[in-house]
Amino acid sequence: MALALGVDTGGTYTDAVLIRDEEQIVARAKALTTRPDLARGIGAAVAEVLKGVDPATVSMAALSTTLATNALVEGQGDRVALIAAGFRQQDLDKHGLTDALKGDPVLLLPGKMGHAGDEAEPLDTEALEAWLADAPDVGAFAVAGLFAVRNPAHELAMAEAVARATGRPVCASHQLSAKLNGPKRALTALLNARLVGMIDRLIGQAQARLTELGVDAPLMVVRGDGALVSSTEARRAPIETILSGPAASIVGARWLTGADDALVSDIGGTTTDIAILRGGRPKIDPMGARVGPYRTMVEAVAMRTHGLGGDSEVHFLTEGLAGGVRLGPRRVLPVSLLAVEAPEVVRPALEAQLHAAVPGEHDGRFVRRVPGASDAGLAARDAEVLARIEGVAPLGAVLRKRVEIGSVTRLVSRGIVQVAGVTPSDAAHVLGLADAWDADAARAALTLFGRRRTGAGEPLGDAEGVARIIVDQLTRQTGEVLLESAFAEDGMDQDLAHHPLVWRGLGAHRGAVALDVRVGMPVVGLGASAATWYPAVGDLLGCEMRLPDGAEVANAVGAVVGRVRVRREGTVTAPSDGRFRVHLDTGPRDFGTLDDAMALLEDTLRSEAEREALAAGASGLDIRVTRDMRMAEVEGREMVIEAVLRVEASGRPRIAEG
Repeated sequence: MALALGVDTGGTYTDAVLIRDEEQIVARAKALTTRPDLARGIGAAVAEVLKGVDPATVSMAALSTTLATNALVEGQGDRVALIAAGFRQQDLDKHGLTDALKGDPVLLLPGKMGHAGDEAEPLDTEALEAWLADAPDVGAFAVAGLFAVRNPAHELAMAEAVARATGRPVCASHQLSAKLNGPKRALTALLNARLVGMIDRLIGQAQARLTELGVDAPLMVVRGDGALVSSTEARRAPIETILSGPAASIVGARWLTGADDALVSDIGGTTTDIAILRGGRPKIDPMGARVGPYRTMVEAVAMRTHGLGGDSEVHFLTEGLAGGVRLGPRRVLPVSLLAVEAPEVVRPALEAQLHAAVPGEHDGRFVRRVPGASDAGLAARDAEVLARIEGVAPLGAVLRKRVEIGSVTRLVSRGIVQVAGVTPSDAAHVLGLADAWDADAARAALTLFGRRRTGAGEPLGDAEGVARIIVDQLTRQTGEVLLESAFAEDGMDQDLAHHPLVWRGLGAHRGAVALDVRVGMPVVGLGASAATWYPAVGDLLGCEMRLPDGAEVANAVGAVVGRVRVRREGTVTAPSDGRFRVHLDTGPRDFGTLDDAMALLEDTLRSEAEREALAAGASGLDIRVTRDMRMAEVEGREMVIEAVLRVEASGRPRIAEG
């Protein structure tokens, strides 16, 4: 009997499952995710599923996580520096790098490679060394050079200089993608650097906690395409774990339902992640994973990630006479949850706000300092605001000037402070749809929220009325994002999801015109709260809604049943007639025939893929090689312009014995 342990750390909950012989769930558990020490939440969930089980019999352990995804959606992560050779400031502005840097330091160096891999301009190593002599205090560095995938010499030189001068982690863009598009590859390296410390801490904490619990099986990590990789590889390239949790949920959805074609929608505390199963396999995004505002070069499941979840911030809308709410995209702590963790602060504050003669602007909102989070490098005003936050405090008691709201926002983006406020989870507690946390605190918070005046000058409503408004809005927004995916899958404009005619059709409008619209494929609802929200979504969209047993731990299931998969890609170009150039990590090499060039490239990539797959714990390797020959006709003769070769090595994780 082989037991496999799957763990998923989400924004709100950490899930764990034990699966026997890849066929049967024998135990499942959930625990609250504990930031910043995620090991406590992991340990609590794993300890629960291991009750009555000898930990030594666990032969495999795998981890999926929404940590990287949520960090990019919420704008969090370590402070980093970008060193870019051959780029101009307008390149950074145009391609989103300036926005992604968020004010972090950047160095633009002279030096670039040409399209064929020849040096077009030497790298200014003196300027680099001078800058590094007074290097900024950052968690990691990203280095990027134009056409680095044709010749990585400049990136390798920059990375070596940074490592020698600072000892900090360095992320080189050519090691994350073999595709052209320098700015997009630089963005991927920048985001990777921002995530290095976060993912390294998570994996280290997870491994340490599993060892304490007696689980000695090597730890695997789910990549964004649903494949498993070694924890060492995940630490090197954490950007590849964006969409890890959602990708695992797609794999888990297939295993739980056997569905061949379906929309899979996974609602968590922070995000709703939507993907499509076709022929039993998740669709892969050919353009690279997109998370929040960022389009990366990471190969991942074609996933639409929306800032919509059970813990989404509820915003009051003042437009119109009736008023209303909008949800997300930021996650906040539910007041009902914070009241369980800090009742001595939350309950008295809510009571005082309810009895105040004049409602306060920040009633029902709190801030909490995250234990252990680094406050290095804060601006003076931000540091002053942070000094007023000891543990948990009402937001109104912390803010003394309106401008300080910006300080709180920046502290949240750095992961130093968390904000608590009204969420759909609180609404569920008021309506009796959930009972895990403090329903009385939720009712008080929604009562305070309902005192806000609509355009007609009337209060929004009592606690129950506000809760129904919030739940209805969650149903509406979930329907919108599912329709976007459905229209996009059919090659239609996704903006149709918001068109009034579509929504009249969902209501089966009958008049001079008869309108009927529905989602034409099943929807698999996943997540701890899916059973709470999704039946109404299925009714709204007129589709079959599948809520499988195990939906609440689908991510952890997917982590267990996935495959190890390593892909390597390389290119051969023809810089001149009769000369074929292989572009390798060690630099370009020229050959007189295409066959010789392709043979070397295939041998190199096959060797790398096999070695890394075996190191990741794969067994029974299956090797697949594909070629993409790009040809052109020159003077009546067909010639190779570029040849792209891809090697994939895959296999099931090797099961430990004993």
